Parts: sequence; structure tokens; C-alpha cells
Amino acid sequence: MSTYSVRVKPGASRTRVGGGYGDPPALVVAVSAPAVDGRANDAVVLALADALEVRRVQISIVSGHTARSKVVEVDADVAERWAALLDQA
Repeated sequence: MSTYSVRVKPGASRTRVGGGYGDPPALVVAVSAPAVDGRANDAVVLALADALEVRRVQISIVSGHTARSKVVEVDADVAERWAALLDQA
């Protein structure tokens, strides 16, 4: 299992995964779901699972449940795919 930093943009016009934020860079995940009642968190897990081509159950939010900056744990080897997504603009 590996942990990664994520920066969430809830309430976006469309769901998108890619690009970096900050230093060291966190992967930017824009989701259309609002940050209400955990809906954005659920959308983040779904978006990451789709982008990383893993199952939802292999991704969990470790910290930052109520913040835009989160740490997620992925139960799969996705380092190369994660790096490619960070490089997207």
C-alpha cells in the first residue's frame, strides 16, 4: 500500500484528475459533487479509481476528510500512473 497527496476542487463543472498543486506536488482532483455530507469524498474515490484503473475498494482517504488537501492510500502499484497524472496540465 502506498499513500499519496491529493488536492480536491469540489463543485467543479466537470470531474477531472490531473496536474499538480504545491511543493511537493499533490494530484489535483476536480469533482462536480459539492463538499456536503461527504459527497465530494465519495466522488474523489470514484474519480481516482477510474483514473488509476483500480477498484474503488483499493482506495481510501486516510486524512483530510473535511479539507481540500487529503492523503489517500492505494492498495495497488500505481506509482507510474500517478506520476503521469501529475504531469498533466
